[in-house]
Amino acid sequence: MTHYGTLRTWAFIATLVGVFGMIAAAIGSIVWAFEADGFWQTVGVLLIGFPVSIFIATLPIALGQALRAIADVGDTVSAR
Repeated sequence: MTHYGTLRTWAFIATLVGVFGMIAAAIGSIVWAFEADGFWQTVGVLLIGFPVSIFIATLPIALGQALRAIADVGDTVSAR
């Protein structure tokens, strides 16, 4: 029996927010690329803006993984 169900729930919510954030960042970057004026601005958006926005959008996923790891450690320690 786990005592860390709430922590695992928040980990799932953070992961879900991260997935939706990545989808929104990808769509937003594509729209941004279409709205850019000129070839080099479009290339800059695709080569710099797109990876940065996707990276920032993955931060909630990393938080969810950290919360899940803390819950796993807590279950392991409390079982002894």
